[in-house]
Amino acid sequence: MRLVQVTIPAGKREAVEAALEEVDVDYVLTDETSGREYTAVAYIPLPTNAVEPVLERLREAGIDEQAYTVVVEANTVISRRFEELTDRYAEEKSEERIAREELTSKAADLAPATWSYAILTVVSAVIATAGLLLDSPAVIVGSMVIAPLIGPAMAASVGTVVDDQGLFRRGIGLQIAGLGLAVLSAAAFAFVVKNLFLVPPGLDVTEIPAVRERLLPDFLSLVVALGAGVAGVVSLSTGVSTALVGVMIAVALIPPAATVGIGIAWGLPAVSLGSGILTLVNVLSINLAALAVLWYLGYRPTHWFREDDARSSTLKRVLALVAAIAVLSVFLGGVTYDTYTRATVDGQIDEAVREVVEETPGSTVHSISTERTGGLFFQQPERIVITVGVPPGESPPALHDSLDDRLDTRLDRDVTTELRYVATEVAAG
Repeated sequence: MRLVQVTIPAGKREAVEAALEEVDVDYVLTDETSGREYTAVAYIPLPTNAVEPVLERLREAGIDEQAYTVVVEANTVISRRFEELTDRYAEEKSEERIAREELTSKAADLAPATWSYAILTVVSAVIATAGLLLDSPAVIVGSMVIAPLIGPAMAASVGTVVDDQGLFRRGIGLQIAGLGLAVLSAAAFAFVVKNLFLVPPGLDVTEIPAVRERLLPDFLSLVVALGAGVAGVVSLSTGVSTALVGVMIAVALIPPAATVGIGIAWGLPAVSLGSGILTLVNVLSINLAALAVLWYLGYRPTHWFREDDARSSTLKRVLALVAAIAVLSVFLGGVTYDTYTRATVDGQIDEAVREVVEETPGSTVHSISTERTGGLFFQQPERIVITVGVPPGESPPALHDSLDDRLDTRLDRDVTTELRYVATEVAAG
């Protein structure tokens, strides 16, 4: 529920009263005695989704943008007529959809002051970098909680659909500056950590699970980012808290940006490339989802003659985002294909080894380890280490040649096969 307070210009009182009677709402008028160009103030309790259509009707009656209009949240309204009004508007629009003016105000509030935005971004990036190097999910999640990244994305999208160029430019500027600052601060912190030996010398960061999972993003990463964008807009447009949704958006941006910084500090271009593409795909997808949902929800500029400009800007920006995501998705598609082929090859190796070992009674497969050669992805098996268990006191069976031949045939390439034996005793029962 909302309480709308509107100042009525001189000469417009009767027109405003007629408009309020026409939309059949409760209201109270008080005289304005400050001596300005306003003669009265109207207090109008409304359901949340009724604010926008009522304000549009008041503009038609002569309430222009120069008049003071305040929309505040109302906790309780006791009125039979108000209940009827709630039921009427519930049939027309989403019950929780806030007005365009309130949406714009909330989006502007989410785009914080530059200094606080910069400080929180640096702190969250540094904490995320520490969490990645420690392989600590708890620390990484903590960095997301303080990341202020939801505001700029929502501001840019809202600015586009309501044709507020100032809000749009501020949102875009903060997003670019924020991601750049996150990468630079993560790189600086990772460089200090490396050179002060706060991590073991010779640490291979690509072997850290938290880092590695952000090196080779696949199409599921795109789903996460799109979902974060949709959730951000829904939370904003319904007037509920965006804090938890902000964490979801930070999930898609802060850890990948921190991984880019780690790659820079360790001098690993492949690490920065993979995580950098993930960061770009995520930020573009969040903006795309936000634009699409806001337009679908029916948000438009205040004046109808600006709607064509807003529609044109939204369409152009959506097409630009789709094109950019499509280009970057070539990388995501390659990773997805590589993941599929790797799993297929691993399955072939496992099947071939078990076929040979099961032909020897008493022998069991303990483990299979595959070493690959190549770049960051599209790697090929080069060396396969197989550990086979045999009963204690028995001579190991001659399996090496059979395994090597079977694997070469199954993989259609020459691989080095290393066979290890361990004594294995199985207790009865």
